[in-house]
Amino acid sequence: MITKDSIEAAYAFFHQKWRVYEYSHSERQRDDIEYAIADYVGNMSPELYARLADGRTDFLYDHDNFASDISTAIDKLDNML
Repeated sequence: MITKDSIEAAYAFFHQKWRVYEYSHSERQRDDIEYAIADYVGNMSPELYARLADGRTDFLYDHDNFASDISTAIDKLDNML
């Protein structure tokens, strides 16, 4: 079961990290953010992750698609609130 609290927590965490990531010019900082998101995703509700990932096993884990993935995740979470 996906709780409102888990949606709110994921939204807040992703949104905060995204705001730093999108304006950062430091590759190291961006890599650290990707790592933090991957760690969070690995511990979040599997049901919530499945809903966000839409069948993609590399969702929020793939460096090349990270910016698009996190933006998509934030939009989906916002719609779920």
